[in-house]
Amino acid sequence: MPHADSAMIPAGLDKTAFWAHVHEQLSHLLEGQRNWVTNLANASSLVFNALQAFPEFGTGERMVNWCGFYLDSDLFPAPKLTAAAETKPQQPARLLLGPFCGKPACQLIHVSPGRARGVCADAYVQKKSVLVQDVDAYPGHIACDGETKSEVVCPLLLTVGGEERAIGVLDLDCLGLSGFDDRDRAGLEKIAKLVVDACDW
Repeated sequence: MPHADSAMIPAGLDKTAFWAHVHEQLSHLLEGQRNWVTNLANASSLVFNALQAFPEFGTGERMVNWCGFYLDSDLFPAPKLTAAAETKPQQPARLLLGPFCGKPACQLIHVSPGRARGVCADAYVQKKSVLVQDVDAYPGHIACDGETKSEVVCPLLLTVGGEERAIGVLDLDCLGLSGFDDRDRAGLEKIAKLVVDACDW
């Protein structure tokens, strides 16, 4: 099957079956690859395009307009072929923009104590998914796209030495108010776990 066909959605699925289908398709797509850049790029594309093909969201006023990842800045490799412009002092904890589909987005999100704000920062710091029905009513919301009305963010959780550590987040934005529900949150959490388990960090 061509890789692009993995985003095709069978007719007649409810949300629970939709997320199960996306999970299964993504597991096949990630098979045999452990690089996190490659896997997160394919994951964001698959989820984004599957959601646009799913009648519950589609390409109209309830469209999912952004799907992507923010990752702990420590996970990004240092330059190998060019020298860094200068040695910078240790940066406060932050998430950097990773692979995504949608309009250009915020490049970084602060997650250090006293500076963390917004849905992605809260999901990362609390290690817990955050479902927001109206982003304009959410304290500290960071508006990367003023058209976004609702959002769901799931943390990427990796167990290291017996301790659960947040290494990033998977973020979905929607043009409609109350665009997501608990079925979306649960489905997205399974996608996040699949992606974490499929990569070498």
